Amino acid sequence: MAKSVNKVILVGNLGKDPEVKYTPSGVPVAKFSLATNERFKDKAGEWQDRTEWHNIVAWQRLAEIVGEYVKKGSKIYIEGRLQTSSWEDKQSGEKKYRTEVVASDLVLLGGRGEAGGGDHEGRSSRGASSSFDQRTSHSEEHAPASAEITDEDIPF
Repeated sequence: MAKSVNKVILVGNLGKDPEVKYTPSGVPVAKFSLATNERFKDKAGEWQDRTEWHNIVAWQRLAEIVGEYVKKGSKIYIEGRLQTSSWEDKQSGEKKYRTEVVASDLVLLGGRGEAGGGDHEGRSSRGASSSFDQRTSHSEEHAPASAEITDEDIPF
């Protein structure tokens, strides 16, 4: 069988704060929307801007990181895969579809003073959904809630 690839790479800004919930078995899941922008010239030679919205889902430790360090307006780099789910609408009975990006990697791109960026510029959580969750970070457990977050406080 031929090899196939399902990989998505996005750089954009969060449209609203992420929503973090837990499955009945206690696994964290974060959902949020990410906006990417495109600029192009139309037939008349005028510049046009187009915004595309992407539904993102993060699981396990990556979901916890999203909940702690990412907020509305944050600029992030996301790697993941496309996943489409379907269901039947209870009112109309018609079949509905939703395509999401299941995140596997996240990099916070905002610099100091930018929304959600803090001091985390270029920090990556590669592998957070698999190998990273095996490790524990003691620095975040002992930091007072009102203290400013430093590079040592970030668990990736």
